[in-house]
Amino acid sequence: MSGEDVVLITGASAGIGADLARVFARNGHRLAIAARSGDRLSALADEIAGSGAPRPLLVEADLAQAGAADGLMDALAAKGARVSMLVNNAGFGLIGAVADLDRAEQVRMIDLNVRALTDLTLAFLPQVRAARGGVLNVASTAAFYAGPGMAVYYATKAFVLSFSQALSHELKGEGVRVTALCPGPTKTEFFERAGAGESPFGAMPMASSMSVAQVGYDGFMKGKTVVVPGFVNRFLAATSGLSPRAVSMQVIARMQLGRLKADR
Repeated sequence: MSGEDVVLITGASAGIGADLARVFARNGHRLAIAARSGDRLSALADEIAGSGAPRPLLVEADLAQAGAADGLMDALAAKGARVSMLVNNAGFGLIGAVADLDRAEQVRMIDLNVRALTDLTLAFLPQVRAARGGVLNVASTAAFYAGPGMAVYYATKAFVLSFSQALSHELKGEGVRVTALCPGPTKTEFFERAGAGESPFGAMPMASSMSVAQVGYDGFMKGKTVVVPGFVNRFLAATSGLSPRAVSMQVIARMQLGRLKADR
């Protein structure tokens, strides 16, 4: 398939996604960025163009909707673009007990965090393989645990990690890199969107989205399968299987559900 090679970054309107776009652009990659917010995408594209990099291609799309991957493929094909690298960053979380949270919103979370990520990967994989490029999936340190108080979110990120590791293994002989970026608490709009107002992790320091994006980019370009930014996060990921799951769930539930009770 002919066309201009681009790095497609989803969920690029804010937070880690926007900073991943900045990092990729700074390193000379031609970008296509996608999100629901056209205004934010346009502002980011103007910023990147103002830095001297080519202005990214913009696609305004709600990736949680059925058929979004096909629509994104058609939009990029119409612009003469071929995806050599795919960055699946779009996603969100919700804090609260499963029985108390809105059913439709929890299903939408699965649609975006799991179904859309998988559909986009499958849709663009032929282009990525032809270009010997790669797929960077943004997971979370939540992927290593079960998470009462964010049960569906933790489960979706466990899927992202497992899927990325298996796909990396399948493609390792083709020169195609697949990386799962697993950040811990990060200074973004995530917790506000999740319904916590701010991080439920109290005084635990949060990384900047730019530092996470830079570590993720560096690990991806080096061909690492799993990238966990920060020593504390790497320790928590590495030791996740050492303590009984019942104990870790108690701690996580206390942090998340306890914070919600305090806020009320």
